Amino acid sequence: MMKACIVDDEKKGRDTLLKLLEEYCKDVEVVGQADSVETAFQFISSHQPELVFLDVEMPRGSGFELLKRFENVNFKTIFVTAHNHYAIKAIKFAAVDYILKPVDVDELVSAVSRVRSSPPMQQNNYSGLLDNLENNRTGKLAVPVKDGVAFIHTNDIIRMQADGSYTHIYTSTEKYTASKNVKEYEDLLQDLNFFRAHHSHLINLIHVKHFSRVDGYFAIMSDGSSVEVSRRKKDHFLQLMNL
Repeated sequence: MMKACIVDDEKKGRDTLLKLLEEYCKDVEVVGQADSVETAFQFISSHQPELVFLDVEMPRGSGFELLKRFENVNFKTIFVTAHNHYAIKAIKFAAVDYILKPVDVDELVSAVSRVRSSPPMQQNNYSGLLDNLENNRTGKLAVPVKDGVAFIHTNDIIRMQADGSYTHIYTSTEKYTASKNVKEYEDLLQDLNFFRAHHSHLINLIHVKHFSRVDGYFAIMSDGSSVEVSRRKKDHFLQLMNL
């Protein structure tokens, strides 16, 4: 059993989540509830739950502020929010799980499953994660890796390549494999100079060094790789590159 705590200022929200967990996530035992940052901090410090369901926005402090109060975060977190706005994008960048209110059963079960199988987040990574969340910075993308989470500056990403439900992320020095499909990254990075050149490729336009029309259309990237630009995307690509 995974011991959990529910943090939400609304009793109805806590009761609803508790009922769903009892019915559909029988491997999760809710050992406590809290309605504020202060009561949550006291309970978590005393009882050491393994998982915290954390409301994003509360009248007397946000869920982000709660995490900042811990010198060592030794529990996993699933954010629960009714607000599908900036916080969601920040949370996605930080590679933390979340569910939207009203809570959907399938989303809840999936989130719990992913959290259970994910590695514990190391403290230094949590610090970077919290900076991204609290300030809505999107300069770094968090990518889960075997020993924790890698934070990659988006400007350092040259390209991404689809591999089924996985995505290979290439920088000039590293290759990372993320358990998200390339469409998710396309949606996440659409305002940051990334372009879906082909159904299998997402490229960072700042790393395009040359455009080739030899035997098709290809973007030559800063690492020397050649990425096909599909015929139907060619005109949009040229427009973005001011060509």
